[in-house]
Amino acid sequence: MSYGPLPKRVDPRKLAEREVRIQGLASLNGMPRLASFLVANEGDVTVDLLFSLDPQRIRTVSGSAEGRVLMTCQRCLEPVEVVVEAGFNLAVAPSEEVAKTLPRHYDPLIVEDEDVELWSVVEEELILNLPVVPYHDDCSIQTSFGEIAPEDEKSKKPNPFSVLAKLKADADKS
Repeated sequence: MSYGPLPKRVDPRKLAEREVRIQGLASLNGMPRLASFLVANEGDVTVDLLFSLDPQRIRTVSGSAEGRVLMTCQRCLEPVEVVVEAGFNLAVAPSEEVAKTLPRHYDPLIVEDEDVELWSVVEEELILNLPVVPYHDDCSIQTSFGEIAPEDEKSKKPNPFSVLAKLKADADKS
């Protein structure tokens, strides 16, 4: 078990055989795809992963990642702090064909090489758990911008149907 910075690359098969738990911090600076959804990429995400074997001897990765990120409020367009939490329930598979045979309650983690980029796996799960429309709970929406222009007599346009109203009034008199 380790706590500190999250390792960039790991071999999930070896870690699962030894039933290793990795706890650590992943910086948002190291996750460029996640940062593209955010206002600022400062901060860390706390990650807790357990690599183990299930009763069917399938290598699994379970755990969680959570952190606070700043996104753009879709009501007022100001930054809003969002708590993002991701749960992991992955099964390690060497290929797409093997991944199709895994039990349905696992999401496949295809590992063709020996190592996998752990930060990319965490980043993908966090992106999937971002809110689609982030907003403040108590957001006041600004509906007017600039100064309200006073109404002048010059700015009032004549009613184009006033001529018809006049003609009708004249026809009623006759």
